[in-house]
Amino acid sequence: MATALITGAAARLGRAIVEELHRDHRVIIHYRNSRTAAEALAERLNAIRPDSAATLHSALTSATDCERLAQAATTQFGEISVLVNNASAFFPTPIGSAGEPEWDTLMGSNLKAPFFLSQALAPGLAAQGGCIVNMVDIHADKPMPQHTVYSAAKAGLAMLTKSLARELAPEVRVNGVAPGAILWPEQESEGYNKEQILARIPLQRSGDPSDIARTVRFLVADAPYITGQVIAVDGGRSLNI
Repeated sequence: MATALITGAAARLGRAIVEELHRDHRVIIHYRNSRTAAEALAERLNAIRPDSAATLHSALTSATDCERLAQAATTQFGEISVLVNNASAFFPTPIGSAGEPEWDTLMGSNLKAPFFLSQALAPGLAAQGGCIVNMVDIHADKPMPQHTVYSAAKAGLAMLTKSLARELAPEVRVNGVAPGAILWPEQESEGYNKEQILARIPLQRSGDPSDIARTVRFLVADAPYITGQVIAVDGGRSLNI
């Protein structure tokens, strides 16, 4: 059975992706701060199918962190066939208030960690004929007000997806998913007024985490001739953002 490593996987979209891929993969649930949630998720999944889920901690703040996580994940079940780069920091950075710590956090989690983790796992993924799925954002293309650094980081991740797809072919496929209004931020901020956003969505509703999870599963399991693409799962919002 193939193994998937999902970063930022203890809650929200990461948890939904874990649950979807667990249907026919072993899963490694990466977490940074959510140890209790990660272990509870793994325990529940192992009750469904023994020895099918494990947890790993990493801050993912340096290339060394990424290399250590890649090694630990590969050792856990003997191989990694799927990498889902889902871990992400998100908060506003109004011009005039952003400093290097905010820049480093947003660029680090959304761009630096996906690159170095993908690089560390690339040989193993190639050996398995595996794939990478990056969680991008519709704001990689159209910026969110007062979220300049976050939007720029996600734009970088979109290009990283295309660049890795070209460089790692033909052994490894690399694609991205760009969620729209799926889960609202835990703290409302400028650019994230629910009523205004829903009014811009042609389907006139927010999505569900399962919409993202099923799209990830499609790219992992049912899209052998797709690489270098970023699929917007947004109810059509990117047509009218």
